[in-house]
Amino acid sequence: MNDKITSILKTIPTDPGVYRYYDEKGEIIYVGKAKNLKRRVSSYFNKQQSGKVKVLVSRIADIKFIVVDNEMEALLLENNMIKQYKPRYNIMLKDDKTYPWICVKNERFPRVFLTRKKVNDGSIYFGPYPSVTVAKTFLEMLRKLYPIRNCKLVLKEENIYNGHYRPCLEYHIGNCKAPCDGSISEEEYREMIHNVKKVIKGNIQEVLKDMKAQMMDHASRLEFEQAQVIKDKYDILENYHAKSVVCSNTIFDIEVFSYEDAGNSFYVNYMKIVEGAIIQSHSFEIKRKLDESAEELLSMAVVEVRQMMESHNIKEIIVPIDLDIKLDGVRFTVPQRGEKLDILELSQRNAKQYRIDTEKLRTLVDPERHTKRILNQMKDDLRLPELPEVIECFDNSNFQGDYAVAAMVQFVNARPNKSGYRHFNIKTVEGPNDFASMEEIVYRRYKRLLDEGQRLPDLIVVDGGKGQLSSAVKILQQLGLYGKISIIGIAEKLEEIYFPGDSIPLYIDKRSESLKVIQHIRDEAHRFGITHHRKKFEKGFLHSELNDIKGIGKQTAEKLMLELKSVKNIKEADLETLEKVVGKAKAKIVYEYFEKISTI
Repeated sequence: MNDKITSILKTIPTDPGVYRYYDEKGEIIYVGKAKNLKRRVSSYFNKQQSGKVKVLVSRIADIKFIVVDNEMEALLLENNMIKQYKPRYNIMLKDDKTYPWICVKNERFPRVFLTRKKVNDGSIYFGPYPSVTVAKTFLEMLRKLYPIRNCKLVLKEENIYNGHYRPCLEYHIGNCKAPCDGSISEEEYREMIHNVKKVIKGNIQEVLKDMKAQMMDHASRLEFEQAQVIKDKYDILENYHAKSVVCSNTIFDIEVFSYEDAGNSFYVNYMKIVEGAIIQSHSFEIKRKLDESAEELLSMAVVEVRQMMESHNIKEIIVPIDLDIKLDGVRFTVPQRGEKLDILELSQRNAKQYRIDTEKLRTLVDPERHTKRILNQMKDDLRLPELPEVIECFDNSNFQGDYAVAAMVQFVNARPNKSGYRHFNIKTVEGPNDFASMEEIVYRRYKRLLDEGQRLPDLIVVDGGKGQLSSAVKILQQLGLYGKISIIGIAEKLEEIYFPGDSIPLYIDKRSESLKVIQHIRDEAHRFGITHHRKKFEKGFLHSELNDIKGIGKQTAEKLMLELKSVKNIKEADLETLEKVVGKAKAKIVYEYFEKISTI
């Protein structure tokens, strides 16, 4: 830290505000907000920081700050500065200009249309809509309900009065009321637009109520044709409302934010609920820049999305965690039970599904890039000298020392390579000795690869703690492979990663793809080993010496094996012990059989 930064840190006030970090070229590289500027900015230079933050700090050549009156002002100012300067180390959401809006044009007979460009001309914009298809479908439904014009004519009063315009085809097929020739008054047209706005805002029940009143009024006057026209529109709107997700009959106007944390990527789902129905749902991804916490990322998303969606009327926001932000007139709720928790869980499922779909799409579009990213992350997280393109994992299984087997599974480019899976029957170890079993199978595997000149793995994973890891390392040393192949152990309970010669385990972030790959290969080794062990165990039952005893069936044999663990123990058991397991009659048959054999 240079003298200039030291001097600045001494002068920073304790007020709320926004700080900016500049590099040597005078460019803003980071913008942040703080309730206490001095404490927050000083923390970058005083605390032990992660690698990414260290890189940022090393590039700070100057610091400037703006003091504001409260946290709300700091929050909004930070958001606006990030948009304006686009600093390298700040996260940013997708620009809202890329999303479509529904525009109600500010003109004498307003048009309603889709646009990606907002113009400051007094027009009203609704949205944005994350899907053009959804927005178009919604607009088509509105036009079925209300025959709004879609021409671009400038409908001045004198031009309409003087008959300058003729109704077009849209009028003749019933899609427009022809305000161009005065077929509909401005007041009637404005009433249609008023209802259009209600529907877009989600106030559908109110519109349905008005329609029903009009329908009944026409029917009471025996105007059945007019009543039928309104009923058709009523049915369209009611059908649309029924298909929209009604998530609550008691909770009306709220917003919901939830997230799915996946390490470098942070997926957010936003829902807007009006009259108990979801009228907007939008999911998006944020890329971490400086190991920001979930709270920081979600706080930024809340402010950004509410600005983008122009959410001025919603007074309650449901979130999964406490957020250290305050918005004027807005209450944050972290639900623990009831309908609000159900709504939050629905949003969380959407966030999770968006993550799955996004990752799947990346894999399909560019599988090689996706794989390289995972391998590079594993290399960094596990401190490996090279990419772990080939990983092999070992697991032992035995039943009280009997039927001892082991399994090895192989992953290539972070995916299972089933042709590389291997089973081992333990040959040299007596009794339950996992360490000795590990030594045997590691020796047999890599002695063979060396003898046959086959490719060695880049990483070996041992399912177990320090003991099993030490056993595997011992064999690699004997074979001259220690230091040439990276090796780690994983302890199952706390997902601790052990390195040779280091008694302190590494705890990888549970969201990390590195840990997910290691867990996957460990679980696959366990599954593969258990399958082989079960087959051998069942084979031991079926073909054991017990099956040669006349009067002893499979179920009796299994009972004896499960209780006494081995044929040897059954042979040595006294009559009383056998009776406790299978009863007097069966016990006598078994006891006399082995007694007779022993005398031969």
